[in-house]
Amino acid sequence: MSQRCDRQGIERFLRSLGPRFTKPGRLYLVGGTTMVYEGLRQQTLDITISFEVDDQDRSAFVEAVRVLQERLSLNIEKTSPADFIPLPSGYRERSPFIGRYGQLEVFHFDLYSTELSKIERGTESDFADVLSLLKSGRIEFAALAGYLKEIMTRYATESIKQDPVEYRRKFEILTVMWLTPSSPE
Repeated sequence: MSQRCDRQGIERFLRSLGPRFTKPGRLYLVGGTTMVYEGLRQQTLDITISFEVDDQDRSAFVEAVRVLQERLSLNIEKTSPADFIPLPSGYRERSPFIGRYGQLEVFHFDLYSTELSKIERGTESDFADVLSLLKSGRIEFAALAGYLKEIMTRYATESIKQDPVEYRRKFEILTVMWLTPSSPE
């Protein structure tokens, strides 16, 4: 049975993965995993990752993750903002470096790409995550709006499921939430 995961659980996973998968690669923490790792949330239901390894090493990487998922009683999901939105230019360079674990270089997936994909999904907790990153200064609203503008030219043409009108509506909701001062607690 998988359990909720805190920062220590994420660290335990990374420290265990480094020696188990001994080939070079890049691992990205995504979404709620980044929020927990950065102390903006206490726990997450799963460790969400994206990765880049050589094609011939892919099955070994997946097997290493599966073994650790079972051994550490974690739920580990593979997903990327690219599964939901076109990625803005420069996303790879904006991915903050976390550290090396064996031959794996570990990063947070570009926060702007991640938050744009959360806006596309548009749940209450997604908006809360975006607002948390804005309030903490880890992302800037003007840059987020600029990246949205950049990807909108490709947004509707890369998937039948994507609705640019609905996406803009969700971004407007976020804009109102960001610009409306919250009442003192």
